[in-house]
Amino acid sequence: MTGTTVALVGAAGHGAWHLRAIEALGPRARLVATCDVQPGYDYTDHRLMLRERRPEVVVVCTPPHTHLPIALDALAAGADLLLEKPPVLSLADHRTLAAAAAGRALQVGFQALGSPTMGRLPGLVGEAVSASVAGAWWRPDTYWTRSSWSGRRGRDGALVNAFAHALMQALAITGIRPPWTLSLDRYRTRPTVEVEDTATLRLEVPDGRSVFVAVTLCSTEFVPGDITVTGTQGACEVGYAQDRLDGEVLPGRIGLLENLLDHRDRGTDLLVPLSRTEPFTVLAEAILAEAPPALLAADRLAARDDGVEIPGAAGLVRRAAAGRAHFREIGAFQ
Repeated sequence: MTGTTVALVGAAGHGAWHLRAIEALGPRARLVATCDVQPGYDYTDHRLMLRERRPEVVVVCTPPHTHLPIALDALAAGADLLLEKPPVLSLADHRTLAAAAAGRALQVGFQALGSPTMGRLPGLVGEAVSASVAGAWWRPDTYWTRSSWSGRRGRDGALVNAFAHALMQALAITGIRPPWTLSLDRYRTRPTVEVEDTATLRLEVPDGRSVFVAVTLCSTEFVPGDITVTGTQGACEVGYAQDRLDGEVLPGRIGLLENLLDHRDRGTDLLVPLSRTEPFTVLAEAILAEAPPALLAADRLAARDDGVEIPGAAGLVRRAAAGRAHFREIGAFQ
């Protein structure tokens, strides 16, 4: 049999998406093992799987706080990695992982960085000066109880998890790296949840480039998380999830596992090497270290059978993103 041997650690839940991606590559990728702490897969212990199956590539799709030890074990076993986002949650862990990955291929699962919009964007706007994200989604109560780490301070949150792809995309578009000035405005709607479900973020660097993010998980009106990009030659809207550029859907997204195999076979540059995600890790660590977000008063919310809604949340998100103004600056929850 031919093809690169691949194993998946974290096969339950979102791991099913990776299983489909592996299958879609046909003979180029040969799945040799699935692993999960839940029963029903080939292994429950990734170390035993690595010893017995010796995969050439390991896909890691486990909770973020478990990424580092699993990744280190896979690298020590001689495997290349596709590591789900966010790769790690601190700069110290990021540097530990980078040192361990020397001489190996490590791709991080920010899939939208394989979008064809990234190559076309400079021709429309020139050099990007600012990126402003607006996202309004709905997540029920069960979203915050789906696992032991869901909603826990230092491990979860709308900015570093649910909208992580949008945040990383904005960082990549503008090329912003530390040092920077960060300001946050974070809220939660459930007293038992320790992290934000609604937030704004402003990031600025001395040369004038900036990123602004306005998001919520408490809206019954859907706003996908589009990014308004302003550059030296114009402005446009990027739909990172749908590969849209000013309303036009562009074909040709490159899958990150496919790109990793191309790197192994032909030396093609990785689309999302670990080094490209360091600004996200620095930002995530700062967000996760913040005090718990403000708890919104019950009279600001509307109860639903499966959770709570912030009435008019989508409008507030759009208004904040358009003005690059924090929720507190537009008087949203006063």
